[in-house]
Amino acid sequence: MNSKAARKDPHFQRVTIIGVGLIGGSLALDLKEKGIAEEIVGVGRSRENLDLALSRRIVDRAVSDPVEGVKDAELVVLATPVRAIIPTARKILPALKPGAYLTDVGSVKAPIVKEMEKAGVIYFVGGHPLAGSEKGGAGSARSGLFAGNRVILTPTKKTDSRAIRVVQEVWEMIGAQVFNLDPKEHDQILAAVSHLPHAVSASLVQAVFRLFPGEEIRRTGAGSLRDLSRVSASPPELWRDILSLNREPMLAILAEFRECFTELETYIKEDKPEEIFEFFSQAKRYRDAL
Repeated sequence: MNSKAARKDPHFQRVTIIGVGLIGGSLALDLKEKGIAEEIVGVGRSRENLDLALSRRIVDRAVSDPVEGVKDAELVVLATPVRAIIPTARKILPALKPGAYLTDVGSVKAPIVKEMEKAGVIYFVGGHPLAGSEKGGAGSARSGLFAGNRVILTPTKKTDSRAIRVVQEVWEMIGAQVFNLDPKEHDQILAAVSHLPHAVSASLVQAVFRLFPGEEIRRTGAGSLRDLSRVSASPPELWRDILSLNREPMLAILAEFRECFTELETYIKEDKPEEIFEFFSQAKRYRDAL
């Protein structure tokens, strides 16, 4: 028996990654570095980005047609913008190799998992790596991005158990800490801990620059503003899609945020310094607990 047949870890002759950006490209680099994939096929709309991925040796082959790209792949990773995941999955499903594993890296899970189950795709395992930055494209990809970071998987009772195990082991082999969540619970929690902070950051920048549109802000150095507004530099299309797909959980957490903000506004308006102090003290206790 040869060594490849004897190894217990997942090993694929061909992996296809649809969307060779920060997440997809970084995953491709790790899959090659860890010996998990012999060949990686990259699929994308931008020829310039695909050429960059080829020149950086992130992928071994690059095509623009996802149907062509998934041919004979044993693992397919959907790393497109989240709104494109479902349409892309519908397009490639008939072309997938029998028994091929399918996963994604989208920030919203319930609609995607629901669609895959509706299509009877038991080898699909929803995934969401909690890693990245406000930068995108193949130029931002780097090996080791996921090491030590969490990856959420969202299997259901209908998900094939071997598919769950294989996808989990792939992420663990590249150093990620994997845990499972129900798809709806994922979307509710991520609305609070990820999507709301991005919405707040964008709203903060809007408010400040509407009030002070000139050079005054830049001359102050704006340290706190820079810190809190960093994530508002993320691609706008990313957040258009996430907030649209995760609408109900997002509206719920925005309502809670509005209540807290109104509470603070009332304390300031009514000149209640002790209440302001306690408001910030409690927030500090919550933050320190993280």
